[in-house]
Amino acid sequence: MAESLSDLVAHALAEDIGPGDITSEATVAPEARARAWIVQKEPGVLYGLDAAAEAFRQAGAGELEGLAAEGEWKEAVPADVAAVSGPARALLAAERTALNLLCHLSGIATLTARFADAVRGTDAAILDTRKTTPGMRELEKAAVAAGGGKNHRMGLHDAFLIKENHVALAGGLAAAVRRARQADSGREIEVECRSADDVQAALDVGADRLLLDNMSLAELRAAVAARDDAARAHGPVATLEASGGITLEGVAEIAATGVDFISVGALTHSARALDLSLLLEPARD
Repeated sequence: MAESLSDLVAHALAEDIGPGDITSEATVAPEARARAWIVQKEPGVLYGLDAAAEAFRQAGAGELEGLAAEGEWKEAVPADVAAVSGPARALLAAERTALNLLCHLSGIATLTARFADAVRGTDAAILDTRKTTPGMRELEKAAVAAGGGKNHRMGLHDAFLIKENHVALAGGLAAAVRRARQADSGREIEVECRSADDVQAALDVGADRLLLDNMSLAELRAAVAARDDAARAHGPVATLEASGGITLEGVAEIAATGVDFISVGALTHSARALDLSLLLEPARD
């Protein structure tokens, strides 16, 4: 994480500052120093202080001091969540990059916390997906975990997920699963299912997890029943993951069907940034 975070922040700062912050250079004395506070202005889960700290550090503004715990829901706002002292020009140069990262990651953690709270009391876990901002997957998935969700596969390299195109190109579901088992017998195999026939076929070939794509509540309950019937007949079988068009308003009903996982692309591709701002004052002698 350290190298990738450093590189990401370096690119973000370069994009924002370019050849120089002409406003600060024109209006702020080079020797001026200041202290800045980051303020959380709405309830939610704070996450991303390491990313914000890296922005201030690389800009030469000093070390960020965390004043609030990450990964916990904060209801009492406004509240100071971090502070940093240093050269005023450097603080101003890092401000937007630091806030962009912190607001975005906190937004993901906050939305995840809302989903996790909605399914509390059921056996379903909230999962993220690969629908992440290019170059920010590791950070965004860490924000999901901070909000109480669980990480699905990090990329194409670390888990099998057989979809309809794989099935077509492999010559059938059984052939696709067989080839995956031959490639790596110890790795979990997940199969995408869009109908009751797909569910039964995936159970018959011994898939470890079924991705139930865009199924209605009735279809999800039928898939759970089919899985449970197979378990009674043959012992432990597949876990079930609901996916596709999951909303905060409907997730509790989905969890109540008995699925094990609910994957939500919106956690990372549609989370609204949490409202945080930076307040700055000149350093006192």
